[in-house]
Amino acid sequence: MLVKSVTTTTQRSRVVSAALRSAQTVRCKSTKSEESISNPIAQDGRHEVWREGIYDHDNEPKVKRRDGSFQPVEKLRGFINYQRNPEPYRKPLERLMDWEELNPVEGDDEKHTEVERKVQAARCMDCGTPFCQTHSGCPVNNLIPEWNNLVYQGQWADAIDRLHKTNNFPEFTGRVCPAPCEGSCVAGLVDGPVTIKNIEYSIVDRAWQDGLIQPRIPRERSGMTVAVVGSGPAGLATADQLNQMGHKVTVFERADRVGGLLMYGIPNMKLEKETVERRVDLLREEGIEFVTNANIGYNVDANELRANFDSVCLCLGSTKPRDLPVPGRELKGVHFAMEFLTANQKRLLMTKEGTLESKWEKDNFITAAGKDVIVIGGGDTGTDCIGTSMRHRCKSVTNFELMPQPPMERAPDNPWPQWPRVFGVDYGHAEVQAVF
Repeated sequence: MLVKSVTTTTQRSRVVSAALRSAQTVRCKSTKSEESISNPIAQDGRHEVWREGIYDHDNEPKVKRRDGSFQPVEKLRGFINYQRNPEPYRKPLERLMDWEELNPVEGDDEKHTEVERKVQAARCMDCGTPFCQTHSGCPVNNLIPEWNNLVYQGQWADAIDRLHKTNNFPEFTGRVCPAPCEGSCVAGLVDGPVTIKNIEYSIVDRAWQDGLIQPRIPRERSGMTVAVVGSGPAGLATADQLNQMGHKVTVFERADRVGGLLMYGIPNMKLEKETVERRVDLLREEGIEFVTNANIGYNVDANELRANFDSVCLCLGSTKPRDLPVPGRELKGVHFAMEFLTANQKRLLMTKEGTLESKWEKDNFITAAGKDVIVIGGGDTGTDCIGTSMRHRCKSVTNFELMPQPPMERAPDNPWPQWPRVFGVDYGHAEVQAVF
């Protein structure tokens, strides 16, 4: 299973001051809590808030802190005053009924409010040495403390600008990245880490919504041409960087759609394909050309690429799966994960486009409907296979994992800021628990 850091917070219970008890206040509809005042999280899954009087709804409310008091949101002691509260996925039994994203959308009960996003951003400590953006945290060295602070200040346009400085496609990483940044967050030494991943995709989602992401057409062209082979995340990022430098870029993809792993390897419930297509369309507007069904070395001569372009950049993923040479491997019903996931995603796309009847290769489709499913491997891909099987309405799911169950907390040989190898339940396993 994909493991996630699980930490607990030592909370102190204090009596709310007499002044606060006697104040004439009006609480928001969904913020009443039956728990101890030392727990700032209300029943709706957000920090409890209240407002002074009935005519104060245009102003930012006061937020409940760990000491039980209600105060305006502040950042100086944010990681002490506020509790880690990641935005939850949609409820398992609800999301199993469709192929939509796990993340809640505006209007869903689970979606964080503007105030809760600010509270979570306020927990960022503005560390002198932010390990979250170093080699132990973020592979692309995102400027995490900077855009956390900008979200706290409500400067969303500046936040997406800082995010794009190091990350070409934050709408992808904000959804599918395992967030090693949170594992190396300094706040995680003594408490729960900052909800960096949630903040990242809230920045980019708001930027798209507010029209802040627009085509950036290079002012000058270098006159050089580059062929990029592969349109997965590496190919798209390479094409984006080269195009912004002024080179003429053409991306070759052997599949029928652009995106590589983003399109066919990652299930729709983790990354909706409209999100991928939206970014690809933007890249087209910026001048990048895409050629699909171009399998280099088969229907496209590699020598032609070398002759027609000044440079060729190979951004290839591996499509050779890891086999398991054991007795029974050749039996019917044993499939590689990518065969299963790709066929399912193609079917979903054709269904949406209304071309299923004319284009669907029924003999190549793999269904788990009504079957007892065994998934070998407990990582991200295994979880995706579990989630897909559950949406096929399988009869049962058994997951085999080679490694022993990890501990609930960091082991002595797994210190911070390393990735926390601790036990956790990912979305697919949570869905199995909810049903069986």
